[in-house]
Amino acid sequence: MIKNIKTIILELHSFIILWITQALSSLGSAMTNFAVVIWSYQQQGSALTTALLAICSYAPYVLLSIFAGALSDRWNKKITMLVSDSFAALCSIFLLILLMTDNLQIWHLYLINTLNGLMNTVQQPASDVAVSLLTPKKHYQKVSGMRSFSNSLVTILTPVAATALLSFTSIKVVILADLITFSLAFVSLLFFIKIPKVKKHSIIKKETVWQSAKSGLYYLKNNRGILNLILFLAVINFTASIFNAALPAMILSRANGGEMALGIVNACTGIATMSGSILVTVLPSPKSRVRVICNSLLFSMSTENFILAFGNSTLIWSIGAFLGWIFIPFMSANMDVLFRMKIPIEMQGRVYSARNTLQFFTIPLGYLCGGFLVDYVFEPFMSAQTEGNLWVSLFGVEKGSGAAMLFFIIGVFGMLSCLPFRADKHIWSLEKN
Repeated sequence: MIKNIKTIILELHSFIILWITQALSSLGSAMTNFAVVIWSYQQQGSALTTALLAICSYAPYVLLSIFAGALSDRWNKKITMLVSDSFAALCSIFLLILLMTDNLQIWHLYLINTLNGLMNTVQQPASDVAVSLLTPKKHYQKVSGMRSFSNSLVTILTPVAATALLSFTSIKVVILADLITFSLAFVSLLFFIKIPKVKKHSIIKKETVWQSAKSGLYYLKNNRGILNLILFLAVINFTASIFNAALPAMILSRANGGEMALGIVNACTGIATMSGSILVTVLPSPKSRVRVICNSLLFSMSTENFILAFGNSTLIWSIGAFLGWIFIPFMSANMDVLFRMKIPIEMQGRVYSARNTLQFFTIPLGYLCGGFLVDYVFEPFMSAQTEGNLWVSLFGVEKGSGAAMLFFIIGVFGMLSCLPFRADKHIWSLEKN
């Protein structure tokens, strides 16, 4: 057993360095984002205003990803990651200066998030391909589980660390912590990690950026199983982003909620994904990856939304968050393995970028719909209800009851959306070797 662990560490040593340092940097960035969401909601008290932060992050990412992937396949992966991360650090420094001079306004955050989203369009596909280059194929599922584990650990630690720093210091200290973790990741990537180069075919070298971008779409068009799986995730992302837009508005505004309650619920989400990540890392590969993906999402959609809709305490919300996320790492890891095994490595940058456009374009739409529906549809509707009304009996009358009603609706929508994709023959064809 010890010998096997040593062998795995030796085979994955470069990936492990990248994994640990990038996870720390992600924690710093996530803490800043968490603090900014709380700051913006305290300033405006609007779900839509807070949701626009996420929209500004995702919009350029979705719109330009397809071209960024073509460039990413041409560019040096290590340099691309270093430049993108450095730009994000400069944005954090700009945010810190605005805070220290008392000049920060909400539109500054929109601009910063937009710029970060723009750079993430080239950083993300470069990072995904780098993982493939650093990882032997036999360790793909293990690596996917490890990445899911670190993401969940970041989810756990983010609200705890950010809330503690905000309580005892200020948002400025949170940003300083972000910059420290960035510095560690930057130095490690620059000096201690060597990313192999991708062997390019001559036809790829002759392609223009536009032709390279189209080749990613053509690949998906000719591989309907992967395309339909991406479209399935696009529908789920739409539902999940509506949920994410409504969650802070409900918990921060309810009598039993607040910043601490939001932090606890987010931490429980992280505990669930960490638990699932550990399981998916140590368990053997499933006989059917497609079945795991579909069933994991169906379980998630049919639990968390309804528990949060009808719950009215931090404990109940936390249970809902745990059940809703416990199987998500199984979905993520198995989908990641399918993509890495099916897509040729020299095509992965372009195909991943085409995937990002198709799979994630619903996220800004979902945040926009979620913020709008909470502020202008469901909250006004619930505030107009009289005591003893059916809707009041189900969701309450206080502020945040409109968001709770929205959770119920998207729960129904999410469950129904899983069914047709679960029966899709093209998705099931991915099981064939």
